[in-house]
Amino acid sequence: MQIEAVHGDITLERVDAIVNAANSSLLGGGGVDGAIHAAAGPELLEACRELRRTRYPDGLPVGDAVATPGFRLPASWVIHTVGPNRHRGETSGSMLASCFATSLAVAVEIGAHSIAFPAVSAGVYGWEMAEVARTAVRVAFGWRAGTEDLWVEGQTHGHGIDLVRFVLFSEEARRTFQAAIDEHERAA
Repeated sequence: MQIEAVHGDITLERVDAIVNAANSSLLGGGGVDGAIHAAAGPELLEACRELRRTRYPDGLPVGDAVATPGFRLPASWVIHTVGPNRHRGETSGSMLASCFATSLAVAVEIGAHSIAFPAVSAGVYGWEMAEVARTAVRVAFGWRAGTEDLWVEGQTHGHGIDLVRFVLFSEEARRTFQAAIDEHERAA
């Protein structure tokens, strides 16, 4: 499995699935969430409304993930995950790790072989970019090694993922993620 970090716009990624740093309402918002909803078109909002009506009447829990079609996006799927918000006292590193691990598990369930992640919980949710990078990269390397079940109870390793790409909004963020990747590769 290839793990890489790039500077770019996640809504333009030609991968099987992109991850949306969603809020628990699943009804759109700012930042990555707003950009994905805008690019996917109104069908994404309708799919999310249906999820709220049927599976998540109280909203998607922090650390969980769920998939919808990508609609007008190049990616076939959008995997929505809700990161912990430090400003609300959600400071659990395991909840942050769960966002990445459950998204990978959902990707395997839907048959995705490539997945692109943003820096979930960085920015307006108050997590430091370096901490998000270390957590995300640790989960990706754990997934590749078959130890991701430490993060997602009841899930087994899915060998179907060929590419994990972290798509970052700035070059500085990309460098931070690349440093975390380099650190893991040196340790391997």
